[in-house]
Amino acid sequence: MTLFRLDASIRTHGSASREIADIVEAEWLAAHPGDPIERRHIGVDALPATAWAAAVAAGTTAPEEHTAEQRAALALAATLVDELLAADAILFAVPLYNYGVSQHFKTYVDLVSTDQRAFGKPFLAGKRVVLVTVRGGAYGGGTPREGWDHATPYLRRIIADCWGADLTVVEREFTLVGVNPALDSFADQAAKMHAEARQAAREAGRALGAVPIPA
Repeated sequence: MTLFRLDASIRTHGSASREIADIVEAEWLAAHPGDPIERRHIGVDALPATAWAAAVAAGTTAPEEHTAEQRAALALAATLVDELLAADAILFAVPLYNYGVSQHFKTYVDLVSTDQRAFGKPFLAGKRVVLVTVRGGAYGGGTPREGWDHATPYLRRIIADCWGADLTVVEREFTLVGVNPALDSFADQAAKMHAEARQAAREAGRALGAVPIPA
């Protein structure tokens, strides 16, 4: 079996989303030792910002009139979709940035959606996907910033509702406790949330690695 893992953190060290995703990956590997993991790190190796526009323009242009940029954008979109279709299981690690979805992941979604195999189709129907998402603050019910997380609902809509995946979401909040002194009073709560996220990641990884039961 093959796992496809995509990271969207801009950090190369100390990434909270990567830490939780690593746990999911380790559990998947425990079930499939030696099996391949394909990786793409769009937070570090960013997709071209102009690729989506070029791919959209190509869709309304005769193939023989495509520019080199348009051909490259279409080829990149096809590669991104190929990676998702070829995988038996998928792991996305996407942090909350400035109350919204990472610009790198939004570019990824937009570009994937230009491929005709993915446009308007649940092309990942039934495929197991784990989304790891982390937030620096707390955004749950009753908190001062309830409703400020504009990323997680979007990610659910795209991955589960639009793409049709069998989605599990693993969330961790208060990742900035210990970094931002203003949050020091929440240390105990943050530690509890961290432990819960790690356990949820272990459970999600085991489920991701389980062999599907034939229909």
